[in-house]
Amino acid sequence: MKKTMTKALLSGLAIAGTAALLAGCGSAPATSSSSGGGAAASDYLPCMVSDFGGFEDKSFNQLGYEGLNKAADELGVEAKAVESATETDYASNVQGLVDQGCSTIVTVGFALASAASEAALANPDVEFVSIDDVVDTDGDGETDAENIKPLIFDTAQAAFLVGYLSAGVTQTGVVGTFGGMNFPTVSVFMDGFAQGVEYYNETKSADVQVIGWDRASQDGSFTGGFEANDTARQIAQGLIDQNADIILPVGGPIYQSAAAAIQDSGKDIALIGVDADVYETDPSVGPLLLTSVLKGIDVGVYDAIVAAGNDEFDNAPFVGTLENDGVGIAPFHDWESKVPAELVTEVDALKASIIDGSLTVESYLAQ
Repeated sequence: MKKTMTKALLSGLAIAGTAALLAGCGSAPATSSSSGGGAAASDYLPCMVSDFGGFEDKSFNQLGYEGLNKAADELGVEAKAVESATETDYASNVQGLVDQGCSTIVTVGFALASAASEAALANPDVEFVSIDDVVDTDGDGETDAENIKPLIFDTAQAAFLVGYLSAGVTQTGVVGTFGGMNFPTVSVFMDGFAQGVEYYNETKSADVQVIGWDRASQDGSFTGGFEANDTARQIAQGLIDQNADIILPVGGPIYQSAAAAIQDSGKDIALIGVDADVYETDPSVGPLLLTSVLKGIDVGVYDAIVAAGNDEFDNAPFVGTLENDGVGIAPFHDWESKVPAELVTEVDALKASIIDGSLTVESYLAQ
């Protein structure tokens, strides 16, 4: 866990720089020139590097991969993608794509920020798109290079809605969450979720408990990685043992371990997905899913690659919010009959309040 804590500390130091970078930045993409070189679509080579979750994680990496391929199809070009087996693959995989003449390289996840920064600075004619990180490795409040476009998502807004929803659905009065590592891009889900539960308690004079995340200390339950493994299953079981009947796992495939623990328990426990609508990406856990907290990674990648392929690369950060549909919540699917209509109306009203600014959800990306 020493490596995990070191990374968490470094990520925490970057939050202030991230807030400074985004100050005054609009939620939707804005036109901005860049020193990155464009290319005619016929000569254009879009590329992507996954984190070690791989492109079949049914979540984060998979969404990015789908966006890349959709854009390549529209441009009439072939995309190139490489999976990272471990963290030590990041720098070499990025460099390998540079060496193969990639026009634009998408790096999937905050863990690749350092590799993206180094490659972008060394190769100003190559464009980079960074998912979930502004690539401010020196903490000066600016993206490290002009040829990097960040795609980031204020998922606290959508998770707030899911937290409120969960507080209204729970039968035990206990809901739980856990994550892969305590990075801002992970904890933003957990903290938004807890804020939603708190708001429900305040407005309804209720006492729904959140376990697995503490807002005061900004810490909670983490597996130390992003794999579906026994550690993730044990943490999920621990939440179940504490009477949680709704569980939000944040960290790609770790939801699979939570689903296994829920199924083994034989209890009526709801699972909440993240990033993709997990009901659609992994039907095997469909009956368990109350909803999913959505990130428009696929749309963001698609838009960025189509623009770059048309020689219109834009390095302005894209910040996904409820207002621009960069984040959201999935349908209730099999759980729809269990969600009271009045509660759905309240969630819709909360969404409108967040969009119009009358209700503020705290996050490191909040403007």
